[in-house]
Amino acid sequence: MIAQEIFKAYDIRGIVDTTLTDDAVRQIAKAIASEAIALNVTDIALGRDGRLSGPHLAEILAQEMMACGINVLDIGAVTTPMLYFTAHTQTNGSGVMITGSHNPKEYNGFKIMLAGETFAGEKIQNLLHRIQQQNFIQKEVSGSLKIAEISDDYILRIAQDIRPKRPMHIAIDAGNGIAGAYAARLFKAIGCIVDELFCEVDGTFPNHHPDPAKPENLQDLIHHLQNSDAEIGLAFDGDGDRLGVVTKDGQIIYPDRQLMLFAADTLSRVPEATIIYDVKCTRLLKSTIQKLGGKPFLSKTGHSFIKAAMKEHHAEIAGEMSGHLFFKERWYGFDDGMYAGCRLVEILSANDNPSALLNALPNAISTPEINIKMEKEGQNHQIIQQLQDNASFPDAQEIIKIDGLRVEYADGFGLIRASNTTPVLVLRFEADNETALKRIQADFTQVLQQVNIRYSFS
Repeated sequence: MIAQEIFKAYDIRGIVDTTLTDDAVRQIAKAIASEAIALNVTDIALGRDGRLSGPHLAEILAQEMMACGINVLDIGAVTTPMLYFTAHTQTNGSGVMITGSHNPKEYNGFKIMLAGETFAGEKIQNLLHRIQQQNFIQKEVSGSLKIAEISDDYILRIAQDIRPKRPMHIAIDAGNGIAGAYAARLFKAIGCIVDELFCEVDGTFPNHHPDPAKPENLQDLIHHLQNSDAEIGLAFDGDGDRLGVVTKDGQIIYPDRQLMLFAADTLSRVPEATIIYDVKCTRLLKSTIQKLGGKPFLSKTGHSFIKAAMKEHHAEIAGEMSGHLFFKERWYGFDDGMYAGCRLVEILSANDNPSALLNALPNAISTPEINIKMEKEGQNHQIIQQLQDNASFPDAQEIIKIDGLRVEYADGFGLIRASNTTPVLVLRFEADNETALKRIQADFTQVLQQVNIRYSFS
């Protein structure tokens, strides 16, 4: 029996040799190949991040998909966006990325795109159903294996697109994730002077975890900026699809505020463009985008959901609070931390004081993402369902239930949702002042107590 809990909302992810066993990977490979054959997909790009289990899992995936009749283009150890780039340019929008993203080192998993569609929700569950029913499709002739090195093409494509006004001195922290293998070369290609922090790829992540959404993982970058000539700091997650930004004076510019800058830049070329952001983002984004002449759209969290919403609403750019930034204008529409960093450098290079420009972006008092760990897989989703059915917020102006509960007040908002990657509840708060922030958090404290969770936000 395969572990059902590894089939997440927008990818497959589990603990290697525990829930993500070799047999599970073989079954998943057959299911992916079967879906591909049903869609008339003949070729699939295959990439992996820097995790220690990656080469072994890649070998199993390639062998099983070829046995089913799929041609595999193995591009080796790359960032997830480099896999997406290859899928867009060489395999008609089909690829599998082996990555544990920002999860602990014992995790690994698969992000899947077939015929231009990133698998999420029902599509992921369809793979599970194929496995449960052993409903596999196999061609009469086995597929072939081709090894390719695509980093030069990827870097050249970006270098041809990005035009900084001046060379910038930047610091990069890759957290020993796979982005470290390519980031310095990319940013030097667009004319940057680059200081490298933890850019040696090491799947044990010996320095700090590669998750720029957590302030503690940005402290080394902040320290370096305070003790060097670097103007700005960029940080990437384990598979390179998310961006963290730090100013010279040590301020963290969270992705929702980054999106304000990207929105202004994009709307200068594409008036009235639709710009998408997820439920974790600041409520100031809506008014900022509207003032710039754009059309704001609120989406549920998750890279697959964002991409689907971008297609449906013909959006030019999108962003998530976690650091995923998506560019359709001038790019391919997928989330790419390094490309986003290059776009940021292009904008900031027109200013003598980039940190001042970033610090001047509209802001409110807010909390970082708060995680409450659950004892069991799936428990977080059960609690969210209970809260959606029963929770009451008498002072709220609006309660949005597209992804957990986003409770809007006249002077702020509170959010509680279930993570789709780990068994945690995710919360975030924003307000016009500290008094309002504490009041909103008190409302959530009471609601959490109703489902037997006691948590102090102080």
